[in-house]
Amino acid sequence: MKYRPEIDGLRALAVIPVILFHAGFELFRGGFVGVDVFFVISGYLITTILIDDLENKRFSIINFYERRARRILPALFFVMLLCIPFAWMWMLPDALENFGQSLVSTSLFSNNILLMLTSADYWELKAVYKPLLHTWSLAVEEQYYIIFPIFLLFAWRLGKSRVFWIIVFMAVISLLFSEYGWRKDVAANFYFSPSRMWELLAGSIAAFIAHHKGVQKNNFLALVGLAAIIFSIFIYDEEIPFPSLYTIVPVFGVVLLVLYADKNTFAAKILSTKVFVGTGLISYSLYLWHQPILAFARIYQREPLSDIGTYAIVLLTFLLAIFTWKFVESPFRNKARFSSARIFGLSSCMIIIFISIGLYLDRSNGAPSRMFTNDAYQRSSHEIKITKVERIAIEQVENHNVNNSHIFIMGDSFAQDIAYLLSYHKPTIKFTLLESKSAIETICDSELVYKIKRLNGSSIIFAYDEGFDVPCINTVIDSAEKKDIKVMFVGTKQFGSNMNWLARLQLNERMSLCQAPSSKKVDVDLRDSDAIPQENYFSFFRTFSDTGCFPVTNSEGELLSSDRQHFTIAGVEYFANIFLRNHKIKSVLEKK
Repeated sequence: MKYRPEIDGLRALAVIPVILFHAGFELFRGGFVGVDVFFVISGYLITTILIDDLENKRFSIINFYERRARRILPALFFVMLLCIPFAWMWMLPDALENFGQSLVSTSLFSNNILLMLTSADYWELKAVYKPLLHTWSLAVEEQYYIIFPIFLLFAWRLGKSRVFWIIVFMAVISLLFSEYGWRKDVAANFYFSPSRMWELLAGSIAAFIAHHKGVQKNNFLALVGLAAIIFSIFIYDEEIPFPSLYTIVPVFGVVLLVLYADKNTFAAKILSTKVFVGTGLISYSLYLWHQPILAFARIYQREPLSDIGTYAIVLLTFLLAIFTWKFVESPFRNKARFSSARIFGLSSCMIIIFISIGLYLDRSNGAPSRMFTNDAYQRSSHEIKITKVERIAIEQVENHNVNNSHIFIMGDSFAQDIAYLLSYHKPTIKFTLLESKSAIETICDSELVYKIKRLNGSSIIFAYDEGFDVPCINTVIDSAEKKDIKVMFVGTKQFGSNMNWLARLQLNERMSLCQAPSSKKVDVDLRDSDAIPQENYFSFFRTFSDTGCFPVTNSEGELLSSDRQHFTIAGVEYFANIFLRNHKIKSVLEKK
């Protein structure tokens, strides 16, 4: 395969926006499209190699996997290894437990699946504190590397033309799947390989075309491709569904550059400059390092990173990338220094080590003994058990036997927190937990008013993470009042963007601390407080945080929340007395 310096330049154009986007530079709000650029490049390069090998009858699955292992694993494992001591020192148990899961899933090339199952979406606040968040894209590529060569090997006998159109068909199906997916499940669509495969297959399609016709010289189309990528970087933002039809713009831009950026075109000359090519050569190491450094810097800091701190992190990322490329990437690609047996042997050993460490961190619940006695940890854990609590689905309300001594708590895991408060301090009160995931879906349910009428004389407490920005609230309140049903909406809560800084404090330094909650959560609370009648709304933030500093530990240094959202046992004790003495809440309970 002939070396194309403009492809390395294209790698630079992909990685720099990703770094600056994750670093928080607003100008690069669409920098995440750099990952999509990488996908297309990978699809193009891998398919080009495979076509050459198949046509020359030298294709070997083992050799292919060896090349991928040399390219990907040494630098990845080096970064993962250096992340472990910092995670151990600086992460709270809940975060360290998740880090352990990431070690396992990254080692097994499945971190995209872990994130799909455990994350609301890529943009959630806690994502910036995950050192291995970015390895989801490596997982997608590795899954492609495992499947695509085998497919190509067996399909090759059908003829190159038929294989090409099969790939086109698969790409279209994957694209349509992504367009459907973002409407149904944002997280699954973002991380799931079938939603992303069309981007890699677009590179494969370009490889087939380029192999047949060669790289053409077309200044206009090459510049259009370059402009499409740049447009996406500076115009797109997190509100754009990804991947989707919108993703065609940067993907098609890469395809145009691959096919029409002949070395003599203006676009190729720009991308072939020493700065772009040099950055492209270390792009993989740059990508590997940027997220861990940013994540650990944010984990360590109690306050958000300063501008100077951010610039320093970007510089450190480049320095570490140069070091890793020179002393890790390059040596392991040298077959004379590291044989195939050593590559596979070392890789297997490291995978076993990472899985073992990851499983320990997961099974030990994040090794809480680092910072807690056993009793203190139990009180600082959100693993609270409620005994003898009735739980029913919202759909079962209308058939439920109730009386006027009943309290219904309706919502997601935040409703469960309210149940903790009641069950811990008011064990004689009979209540039922109605579990539903979405306030919008539940409160705006056309049948909810009818169902509420069945709860004649009871009380209902609503509590959701997302708040209550719905037009149906007044209808619910009016309908409830006509049946002598007391309705209370409990506002969202949050214990700050980052609590991991507590992990490096001694117990006597952790007593009676507070920090500012996320501004987004405060805005949700303010919005709901303005929209909902005051007699029907309780605000955690206004009740417990007059100064804007929300309590995160009690006078014993115990955590009031371990995951920034839900109560620990210590948190239940801290908040319950004030919560239950509030006149609004008492009006709900005194009916009973």
